[in-house]
Amino acid sequence: MAEKTEVALDRAQVKKAVQALQAFLKTKATGDSLFLDETQQISLLFTLWKVPKRAQTIRIPLPHGQRTDTDEVCLFTRDEPKMTSEQTQRFYKKLLEEKGVKNISEIIPYKVLKTEYKPYEAKRRLLGNFDLFLSDARIRRLLPSHIGKHFYQRKKEPLSVNLQSKHLARDIQRVIQGTSMKVTNKGCCCMARVAHSGMTADEVTENIQAAVQTIAAKLRTKGPVMKLIHIKSQTSVALPIYTSDLSDLTELEKKRTPKDKGATPKKQDKAKKNKEDKKQTDTPAEGKEEAAKEDEEEEEEIPQLVPIETPSKKPKLEKPSKKKQLEKAPKPAAGKKGKQAQNKPTKKTGKTDSKVKRKVPKVK
Repeated sequence: MAEKTEVALDRAQVKKAVQALQAFLKTKATGDSLFLDETQQISLLFTLWKVPKRAQTIRIPLPHGQRTDTDEVCLFTRDEPKMTSEQTQRFYKKLLEEKGVKNISEIIPYKVLKTEYKPYEAKRRLLGNFDLFLSDARIRRLLPSHIGKHFYQRKKEPLSVNLQSKHLARDIQRVIQGTSMKVTNKGCCCMARVAHSGMTADEVTENIQAAVQTIAAKLRTKGPVMKLIHIKSQTSVALPIYTSDLSDLTELEKKRTPKDKGATPKKQDKAKKNKEDKKQTDTPAEGKEEAAKEDEEEEEEIPQLVPIETPSKKPKLEKPSKKKQLEKAPKPAAGKKGKQAQNKPTKKTGKTDSKVKRKVPKVK
């Protein structure tokens, strides 16, 4: 289980950073933004000590709503049996009115989403018209294939709501006015929206404190979690509000030593013992045998290089063998002549016998 750790924030320091950020936003505000009463988001940037092992989505309830009254909220509902799309819209509008929910701007049944918002341009238009999307928990798993990837790139994927809850107004209000943070296993930085520039400094400070404590408690990591915490808006620089102590780093190193560093010496000791055992078991006779084997291997390697270095000597060695074959070739011809001589008259044979007789004493 993950250890719950508390992050000690200095409220005075946080409030100073919030006031400095609000003063910066007022100086950078233009005439158009003041006329339209536009507000900027204020977010927290978390830097963790280590990358989480698993991805996680954390829902954070806030004491003060971080969305303005002008934000548009869309709700995706399931298709009620034996009802058309218009009838389902009326049915859920009455349900929300009876439960006291007033923050929903539009209701879109699942069938309408599949048909009318199937083109790419319609999906992009839907994404730009609303600030937040909610969905019935019964159809939440069916939405990713119909809304497209742009909802996830803009971090506007629908948040599931149980429309069958007895406290529906309270649940929807918590989801709308609360926030969420996605923790990935690809990096050590996360961001969560906690306020807007139209809120007071005290309200923003309370939201920051509540968000930090909730995230520190729900993160699935052991030991110290937070390394740095910054506050920023969409157009400002990140202002630091929390910096961890070096004692957190020493605690992390202590937890790593028995696992990471403790395993290597054991392997090294085993390797050393094996080497020592081999040295002790080796006798001088075995050492001589090994040296003899090495010499034999070196001697065997030498003849393998000879044919590779002098391949042209092979045809020269074969030439004398051809001459010997040519010299031996007339011998069978003489034998043939001998056979022919036997078939010839005896006169020739007599001459040959006399010649042989004359040569015999000379050879002696």
